[in-house]
Amino acid sequence: MNRPTSTRGKPLTIKVNAADNVAIVVNSGGLPAGTVFDDGLTLREHVPQGHKLALVDLARDAPIVRYGEVIGHAVQPIPRGGWIEESLVRLPEAPPLDSLPLATRTPAPLPPLEGYAFEGYRNPDGTVGTKNLLAITQTVQCVAGVVDYAVRRIKAELLPKYPNVDGVVALNHIYGCGVAINAPSAAVPIRTLHNLTRNPNFGNEVLVVSLGCEKLPPDRLLNEGGTPIKISSDDVLCLQNERYSGFQPMISAIMTQAEAHLARLDRRRRETCPASDLIVGLQCGGSDAFSGVTANPAVGFTADLLVRAGATVMFSEVTEVRDAIHLLTPRAADEAVGRALLREMAWYDSYLSRGESDRAANTTPGNKKGGLANIVEKAMGSIAKSGSSAIAGVLAPGEKVTQKGLIFAATPASDFVCGTQQLASGMTLQVFTTGRGTPYGLEAAPVIKVATRRDLAARWHDLMEVDAGTIATGEATIEEVGWEIFHLILDVASGRKKTWADRWGLFNSLAVFNPAPVT
Repeated sequence: MNRPTSTRGKPLTIKVNAADNVAIVVNSGGLPAGTVFDDGLTLREHVPQGHKLALVDLARDAPIVRYGEVIGHAVQPIPRGGWIEESLVRLPEAPPLDSLPLATRTPAPLPPLEGYAFEGYRNPDGTVGTKNLLAITQTVQCVAGVVDYAVRRIKAELLPKYPNVDGVVALNHIYGCGVAINAPSAAVPIRTLHNLTRNPNFGNEVLVVSLGCEKLPPDRLLNEGGTPIKISSDDVLCLQNERYSGFQPMISAIMTQAEAHLARLDRRRRETCPASDLIVGLQCGGSDAFSGVTANPAVGFTADLLVRAGATVMFSEVTEVRDAIHLLTPRAADEAVGRALLREMAWYDSYLSRGESDRAANTTPGNKKGGLANIVEKAMGSIAKSGSSAIAGVLAPGEKVTQKGLIFAATPASDFVCGTQQLASGMTLQVFTTGRGTPYGLEAAPVIKVATRRDLAARWHDLMEVDAGTIATGEATIEEVGWEIFHLILDVASGRKKTWADRWGLFNSLAVFNPAPVT
């Protein structure tokens, strides 16, 4: 990547790959028509920050190349120095899935990274949490209002008695009834809810509230997927049970049972754990053209450090991987992993097709305003989060991770759906990159947010943890920001530092992915 050395007093662009015939504008506010660069290139029109300009004359149908890959074709001639606005870029076909190389360039293991640790909560099953939370699981959305009321009471009346417990989380969702519960695709939301309950940040403490007439009864929720969750019958509270004469007895029962769990959680203490016990999720949202040259490559460097330390790292978002899948299947640890990647791409292609849509529906107005012409360009920047390690495994949506290394956890790209699915897969901390900005957060796991631009980091100074925009301005390298994120992960996982979302209490609702019919 050609990286500028300073932004003071001169027009600056970034060209990622030597083969690129476009570059993006670095300068805040963009650059006006008539701007002249050192090589003599002159802008034909105003080009906004992050948007592409043509480095050569492009004929109609000529390939537009960024990241060394064809991100589209020109719908009309574009002169050198012209703004390549998104309407001028025709979307190419997605890579075919039947002829891709599998495990042909598996990266050699990187040197081990030893001596790094964090202070976490070790669970009876061997997993380690970064938070010490009581989660109240639900079988159906009908009980969400009751559980929310109980949680407010628990936080106000009980939690102050148990200072070593970080909080109480209601695992609200919109599943459980009014659905085709035995449809093949129903396996996705059911295993998601089952595995959410098993997240390491909940300390193996399980409390379930059900209604009583729902299609997803507690025994199915607890026994899904061949990994039964064994709990006392007292830990399943059915609101339709005749013992509850009115609303307040329901609340009293939930609070009584919750207090028993709080007392056990309160006895737990953080202990020194190797970095290999971390399960870190990676995600991007509100992406822009800087995402793939600043924040995501820095996070990719961090991902490599975590893998070297023996940790588990999950990257996701199928539609933001689909157009770059030809770059990922060669990195598979073996052919079985490569075939699993193709399986998830094909499943999602079919899912979108049934909805009469395709991966082009992914890009948002904000993405385009930030300089991303289409999903291909977005995908090329998105996969930078995966770093350079071999892809060790693949998870279907909602499956729980059971291995170390770099894992592709298939999820939708929607921020809150991806976050929910990664929590179900066992994520205990998330790193989230953004260019346009989002106050996104998860109550169940800390979220470290990384800004792609200096403008955003300065304006949202109390929402962003890391300013990766220093890479674009030449003030820092990808490696330096990657190490900064790595050390911050250890601090946040240890409870030594709090993310802004945790400080402000900014938490998105859970959004369980349900591709099955709703009746």
